[in-house]
Amino acid sequence: MTDDYRIKFLIVDDEQSIRKLCMTIGASLGFDCSEAESGEAALAQLEGACPDILISDLILPKMSGVELLQQVKNGQPRCEVAIMTGHGSIESAVQAMKLGAYHYIQKPFRVEEVKLILQRMAEKVRLVAERDFLRDRLSTEIQLNDITGSSAKIQDVLRMIARLKDTRTPVLITGESGTGKELVARAIHFRGSFSKRPFVAVDCGALVPTLIESELFGYEKGAFTGALKSKHGLFQAANGGTIFLDEIGELPQEMQAKLLRVLQEKEVRPVGSNERHKVDVRVIAATNRDLEAAYRAGTFRKDLFFRLNVVTIHLPPLRERKSDIPSLVRCFLLDQSPDSPIQIMPEAMRCLLQYDWPGNVRELQNCIERAIALGNKETIGVGDLPPGIREARSGAASGCEPLTVAAANEGDAPSGNATDLEDIERMTIQRVFEQVGGDKVLAGKMLGISRATLYRKLKRYNIGLERGRAVGAASEG
Repeated sequence: MTDDYRIKFLIVDDEQSIRKLCMTIGASLGFDCSEAESGEAALAQLEGACPDILISDLILPKMSGVELLQQVKNGQPRCEVAIMTGHGSIESAVQAMKLGAYHYIQKPFRVEEVKLILQRMAEKVRLVAERDFLRDRLSTEIQLNDITGSSAKIQDVLRMIARLKDTRTPVLITGESGTGKELVARAIHFRGSFSKRPFVAVDCGALVPTLIESELFGYEKGAFTGALKSKHGLFQAANGGTIFLDEIGELPQEMQAKLLRVLQEKEVRPVGSNERHKVDVRVIAATNRDLEAAYRAGTFRKDLFFRLNVVTIHLPPLRERKSDIPSLVRCFLLDQSPDSPIQIMPEAMRCLLQYDWPGNVRELQNCIERAIALGNKETIGVGDLPPGIREARSGAASGCEPLTVAAANEGDAPSGNATDLEDIERMTIQRVFEQVGGDKVLAGKMLGISRATLYRKLKRYNIGLERGRAVGAASEG
């Protein structure tokens, strides 16, 4: 909940003087106040937007305050409700509290008493909202840690995220399915100044064509069959924050034109309404299609393409950054089994490195989850991998040790001609060794291997020898 959020307060009473007094008290606390003279009128207001706090008289013309409480709690369980009651109805008020009421207020009441109860109810609303925000933030932070890798291409992506996290610049994320486009969008949002504002993800390819407009821009009650109440669209839900339009290339051309107008005018018009509502959102779009080719072919609007394509981040497919596979596997193993480290056998790692991963990082993650579920919970061998990945294994010797998996087997390194796996291994060690300035202890921790294994690999690949000779010569001089 943002600092400038105003608590929405609804007072329900058939006496106008009581309603006016309660609204005055609420306004003095900075609440956004509204009133209703009956339970039916209150429920009608709830169809549009639910209040955070509701105070209702126990005795209403048709529907009692307890009945209203039950309906509100069934539809909007986070709404805090207090019941006002006369002196002879305390038992009913206590029963209302058992049904979920926050408190009861006895008539005639003192202004300070109502003010104190409203303050306490507002504090609970804020605490619940803060708790939910922190839960979402923690979940997102855990997901953001999956942007893993030391390859040059993924490091470029991380640098772009750092530059864009505090800007309102539209961003277009391109890449094959499964490369982590939504993960990058969330990183841009949650790692910067927008982190406490809404983040709304929209899968444009999954929207029903006839309902896309109403989903994005909202609709008024009665706008079409089944529209029993008004509803805000996803753009209004993201107001002040970020909207992520995934698979933007799947939008029909008619909707492309309407989306372009929203981006230009910064306002939406709900279906069935003549009123326009201002929205202030940062747009991040993503696609696995070539939008430039699409607009040249006439299937995507050229003006919308240039509106979205201010800054582009391209996510490389996993087959182009295979050196990141060991570190990704290590992360997935730790996520799935943080308390009981699981070893991945060298031959299984070789299979993972030789496979082309058409489903990219998502496919690799699913593969590891499958292997853990079907394995013995101690090691992952070739037999635990899906058949398609096992078939990608070459007939070459398969004893090479995976370096960046913490629980890897520490057997002797193989001899013979260099393979693609060995090249990846050598480059990974070289890069880490340079990053830590030759600190073998730190390098071993970053690679997830023991010091003895690291020394053996450094000697094998002649890494660090020139640095050692230079240090020795300096000391002799």
